[in-house]
Amino acid sequence: MPWQFNRTEAVFVQIARRLRREILGGKYPKGEQFPPVRQLAAQAAVNPNTVQKALALLEQEGLLCAHGTAGRFVSTSEEVLTLARERICNEIIRDLLKEMNALGVTKAELLKYIEEEHNYDGSPHSDVQESDEKL
Repeated sequence: MPWQFNRTEAVFVQIARRLRREILGGKYPKGEQFPPVRQLAAQAAVNPNTVQKALALLEQEGLLCAHGTAGRFVSTSEEVLTLARERICNEIIRDLLKEMNALGVTKAELLKYIEEEHNYDGSPHSDVQESDEKL
């Protein structure tokens, strides 16, 4: 099934965002060969040149490394991957804070909402504790 795109942003930017999140989410492990341009273009139902622009962006960020005719590979640099993940998290948090501020939500309310949503399984609510548990 073709990927869905909006009309407010360049398609290559949307593709780069999707692939970036898939890389950082572990769909493509560190050091693994990345799918070829034509394969990704077929999946997304777009021109290969559009995918090429998206991959060039990910290369500039250091998430992908080109190895000549062998293709592209996911970065093995933990520092690059961690910084990219942190950057995305900060962008999401900034957007969330803007929206909550516009609604008049206080910090305490926001933290309560996050905790309630995180405990969607019905477990008793407790203070947020530092953990490696996935959300």
